[in-house]
Amino acid sequence: MKKNTQTQLENIRHSLAHLLAAAVLKKFPDAKLGVGPTIENGFYYDFLLPQGLTEEDLKEFEKEMRKMVSMHLAFKGEKIIHDEAKKRFSAKGGKQPFKLDLIEEFSKEGKQLTVYHMGDVFSDLCRGGHVKNTREIDPQSFALTKIAGAYWRGDAKNQQLQRIYGLAFETKADLDSHLHMLSEAERRDHKKLGPQLDLFTFSDLVGSGLPLFTPRGTVIREELENFVQSLQIPMGYDRVLIPHITKKDLYETSGHWQKFKDELFRVSSREGHEFALKPMNCPHHTQIYTSKQRTYRELPIRYSEVTAVYRDEQSGELGGLSRVRMITQDDAHIFCRIDHIEEETLRVWDIIDAFYKPFGMPLTVRFSRHDPKKFEKYLGTPAIWKKAETQLKSVIKKRGVEYIDGLGEAAMYGPKIDFIAKDSLGRDWQLATIQLDFNLPERFNLSCINEKGKNERIVMIHRAVLGSVERFMAVLIEHYAGAFPLWLAPVQVALLPISEKHGEYAKDVATKLRRDNIRVSLADSNDTLGKRIRETEQQKIPYLLIVGDKEIESQSVAVRRHGKGDEGVLTLEAFKTRLLEEIKEKK
Repeated sequence: MKKNTQTQLENIRHSLAHLLAAAVLKKFPDAKLGVGPTIENGFYYDFLLPQGLTEEDLKEFEKEMRKMVSMHLAFKGEKIIHDEAKKRFSAKGGKQPFKLDLIEEFSKEGKQLTVYHMGDVFSDLCRGGHVKNTREIDPQSFALTKIAGAYWRGDAKNQQLQRIYGLAFETKADLDSHLHMLSEAERRDHKKLGPQLDLFTFSDLVGSGLPLFTPRGTVIREELENFVQSLQIPMGYDRVLIPHITKKDLYETSGHWQKFKDELFRVSSREGHEFALKPMNCPHHTQIYTSKQRTYRELPIRYSEVTAVYRDEQSGELGGLSRVRMITQDDAHIFCRIDHIEEETLRVWDIIDAFYKPFGMPLTVRFSRHDPKKFEKYLGTPAIWKKAETQLKSVIKKRGVEYIDGLGEAAMYGPKIDFIAKDSLGRDWQLATIQLDFNLPERFNLSCINEKGKNERIVMIHRAVLGSVERFMAVLIEHYAGAFPLWLAPVQVALLPISEKHGEYAKDVATKLRRDNIRVSLADSNDTLGKRIRETEQQKIPYLLIVGDKEIESQSVAVRRHGKGDEGVLTLEAFKTRLLEEIKEKK
C-alpha cells in the first residue's frame, strides 16, 4: 500500500474512533473515556460504563456513527495549554479522570496538547491524524466487531474498562473481503482443526501451553524436521544434544538472566542449587564450542539441534500452538570468523528459500535492527552494533532483494534478517530468522587460533528455519485448512474394501504400500462404504483407494483424490510409482 493511501486509511480509522466515542456518549452521557487508537485493520476505544455492553449495543452505536458520518462533520485541531485542558476535562457533570491522568503525564513530559473537535458534536484530547470531514468516510466501510475487557494503561491494578473493537477500510468491498478472510480463518482455526484431525491435544493435568502431540501430529513434526535436515546436512551441519536445564550462571554470563529472569522456569536442587529450564539454546552451544581450543582451519563450525525450550508465558497470552510454554526450535549456531559472515549467511538464506518453496508461501525480508533511543534493551556497545548491522545490510544488498526496515526489532544480542511468510489467506507470519551476534562471543570469550598463532575473536550466527515447530504447525494447519500435501500428510492413503470379503486384498495392498514407507490406514469397519468415504474425507487424507471384485481380479485400485473426486482405476504398481514421485518432489 502506498504511503499516502496508508496515511488516509489511518486517518479514517482514527476518525471512526472519535465517532464511536461520540455514539457511546450519546447513549451513556456519564461514560468515562479511555483511549481510542488505530490498530491493524481498524481501531478501538476504551470506556468505563455504568453497565455491561451487548451485541445489540454495538449495532446501535454503528447506526449512530453512520448517522454522524452523513452529517459531514469537520475535524479541527486546537492547541491548548495544560491548565486549560484540565479545566475542560474537569467540567461539572462531564469529568474525565482518564483524560486528566494523561494530561498530568503529558504536562510532566512537557508535551504540547491538542484537542480535536468533530463539528460541535464531540471533542477529545488527541494528537491528531483525522480526515478533514466525515464525508471522506464510506459509511458502509466499517463495522464494530467485539467487546473485551481492558485495564487502564494495561495495569491489572487499575480499573477495568470495556473495549469496543472496530474494523475499518476505505471501501465496503475492502471490508467485505476482510470479513470473508476472517470467516475463512475461523473455519481453518488450528485450535479446532488440530484436535479434529487428531494432531495434538492439551491436558489440564499436564498444564496450559504444553501441547501433547498424537502419532499423527508427530508424523508432521518429523517430516518437517527431516526436510530441514535434508537441506542442511549437505552444508556441513553437525547434530548436537544439550540438557534441558542449566545453572543460572550460564545465563548470568550470557546476559539473559538479567533481562529475562522473570520469564524463566526455575528449579531448585535438594542441595539448594538454583537451575533454570532453558529458554534458548545458544549459551549451551557456546560451551560445546569452547570445550577445547579451536583453530581457524576448523571454522566455520555449525551446530544444529531440534530441541525444546521453555518460557513462563502468562496464562492470558497462551493460544493453541501459536503461543506455548514449551517451544521446539530447529536451532542452529554457526561459529565463524568475520570474513565467513557473508558466505555463511547466504548459505542459510539458500536453505530458507528451499524450505519454503514447496509450501507456496512467498517470503518478505525484514532487516531487524536496534533502536539507538532504547539502547538499554541490548547487550554490547554502539560500535559492536554498528559493525554487525553493516555486515548484515551488506549481505541483503548482495542478495539483491527489497526489504522492510525493522527499527527496534533486533534481538537483544544482535541484528537479524527476518523472513515473513504469506499464507493462503494473505496473512503474514514472521518465521525464519538469521541473527548476527558479536556479543555472546565477547561474553563467553569465544576465539580461535589464527594463522599467526594468536587468539582471534570469532562471531556467531543464530539460525532458525521453521522458528518454533509448534507455531509453524499452527500456520500450516491453517494454510492448508488441514488438507496437507501428500508428502506431509500423517496418513497418505486410506484403503476402503467394499465389503468384508475384499478385506484380505485391502490388507495385502496396505502391506505393499508400507514397504515403500507410504503411510496407510485401513478403513475396514462394518459401516457402509458411503459412510466410510465421508469419514475419510473429513480426515482430509490425500488418497482413498476403493477395492472390490474388479480390483482384485485386475490387481488394481480405484483411486479417489481428496477434494477432486474419482480419478479412475490404476494398477497397484502404477499408483505406487505415482505416489513416490509426488512425495519425492513435494508437490
